[in-house]
Amino acid sequence: MDVGLAHLDRPFDYLVPAELDDVAVPGTRVKVRFAGQLVDGWLLSRADDSGHTGRLAYLEKVVSPEPVLSPEVARLARAVADRYAGSLADVLRLAVPPRHARVEKEPHDEQPTPVVAAAPDAVDPRGWRNYPTGPALLRALTDGRAPRAVWSALPGEDWAARYADAVAATVAGGRGAVVVVPDARDLDRLDAALTSVLGPGKHVSLSAALGPARRYRAFLAARRGQVPVVIGTRAAMFAPVDRLGLVAIWDDGDDLHSEPRSPYPHARDVLLTRVQLAEAGALVGGYARTAEAQLLLETGWAREVVADRATVRARIPAIAPTGDDPQLARDPGAATARLPSLAWTAARDALRADLPVLVQVPRRGYLPSISCAECRTPARCAHCAGPLALPSAGGTPACRWCARVAAAYACPECGGRRLRAAVTGARRTAEELGRAFPGVPVRTSGREEVLTEVPGGAALVVTTPGAEPVAEGGYGAVLLLDSWALLTRADLRAGEEALRRWLAAAALARPAPAGRVVVVADGALAPVQALLRWDAAWFAGRELAERRELGFPPAVRMASVTGPAEAVADLLAAARLPADAEVLGPVPAEEGRERMLVRVPRARAAALAEALHSAAGARAARKAADPVRLQVDPLSLF
Repeated sequence: MDVGLAHLDRPFDYLVPAELDDVAVPGTRVKVRFAGQLVDGWLLSRADDSGHTGRLAYLEKVVSPEPVLSPEVARLARAVADRYAGSLADVLRLAVPPRHARVEKEPHDEQPTPVVAAAPDAVDPRGWRNYPTGPALLRALTDGRAPRAVWSALPGEDWAARYADAVAATVAGGRGAVVVVPDARDLDRLDAALTSVLGPGKHVSLSAALGPARRYRAFLAARRGQVPVVIGTRAAMFAPVDRLGLVAIWDDGDDLHSEPRSPYPHARDVLLTRVQLAEAGALVGGYARTAEAQLLLETGWAREVVADRATVRARIPAIAPTGDDPQLARDPGAATARLPSLAWTAARDALRADLPVLVQVPRRGYLPSISCAECRTPARCAHCAGPLALPSAGGTPACRWCARVAAAYACPECGGRRLRAAVTGARRTAEELGRAFPGVPVRTSGREEVLTEVPGGAALVVTTPGAEPVAEGGYGAVLLLDSWALLTRADLRAGEEALRRWLAAAALARPAPAGRVVVVADGALAPVQALLRWDAAWFAGRELAERRELGFPPAVRMASVTGPAEAVADLLAAARLPADAEVLGPVPAEEGRERMLVRVPRARAAALAEALHSAAGARAARKAADPVRLQVDPLSLF
């Protein structure tokens, strides 16, 4: 039943009336009577008899004869619900898009398109030759085997073309593929690459941005077996594909891969679960490498696909920090300047060579954070205590939380009325650089407008992380500003995330000596060292070792329980936690709630999820008024 209550998270038996016998097939949407109400449900299976000894009710209605829930996705949804201490109903709402009756009635080919195996040498390794084990990966996919790989992409790599090659090899082996990317820009790029390699009509794209009709039409094409390949954002992680041979994810560290709705599954974990259930191949790729991907390698679950160091050195730009001793000797202000002389010189030289310059700024807006000009106290809203921001040079301070205007702001500490920038956003940076380099075009790419490509001539391109456009021929210089804003975040993954964003931007630069990257940070920091050497594998191994020592995911399994203090304590008291479980907290959470963490060894992960789910079900059964939120292995723990 489509009821997301933990104590009802189990199948219920119903009788099928004779008039519905032909259309009531497993995978169809149905309506049933439960507790006196008509509710939606899924027909999971048919049986000749039931183990239930009481009286059974009848199915009220088959909503649609279309079996949209495949057996493989049903098993996957159950496994994901168990993994994340959630309910099957919640996962199925993520897995199957809402029905669109008009789309279901559109004419279509009743017979699925068979996936025919091609010749073993049908796929040219092309760019995969830059990686010693790359051609072997394609051969294994073409031969119908199930290789599992973690791929570190070279700077300047056309990753979409490489993924298209892997998908083509899988299709040549007579099987299908699912590929998940973080956002719409990446999806458009992969869509173009697959169309070039496979031809039109061989794949569909799944994304929440498509709209109800287009998304459901693409979903039905995959479910009916009309296409062998599905690509998309995290909406595609449950996509039904016949004879699944490959699941792939690009840039698995991007937080867009994490579902914000209960039970909060991560696309990487869902896809790797599919690998286990379907015995398919796996490809986890990116310029950076997460600790989770490193764990796959260290446990032997996957193999590494990387280029040799000579190839890496030939492809990377010249990368330099601004906080090392030689730089400080030449420019004593480099430790505190927002745009040190090294960064300014790199931008000037690239512009003189008629090459574009990419400037990455961690924050969007104009002045997203301001403080008192007299005593430097952060400016806060008098109503909700939220941070004040300036929307433009002549704008009025306004709260970023409640949007109230603070025209008559006075500092509560010193009474001062003048304000200064505490954090500089992308638009203010663009304004400052425009004055520093008069006559040079300045473009911005961020939340309001994300650019896909820019011309190859001299220009300044100011972006927020993740919105970097591709420049024709590559950038002459990449400036990574305000590194402290990334490195000092109160987040378990702050260093990993900073390196991921820096590598994604630096990968767009030309190789040395034409391309230069300047990171405004101390060169002794581990993420900066990894960037300088272009060695994401070293940093991922270091990060995983530290998390093992400290007892953080992915070395252990951890769950957070968030809610009112009494509700959190009640749930944990009722949960039959494993004997080796460690309860941490409480710590303050949002809106006056609190959070407690439960940590267990990875071998006890299933027992932890079951205990929390059962305790949540017991609270729901007795109609506990205060809700709590369960989240297993949350991306941000603090």
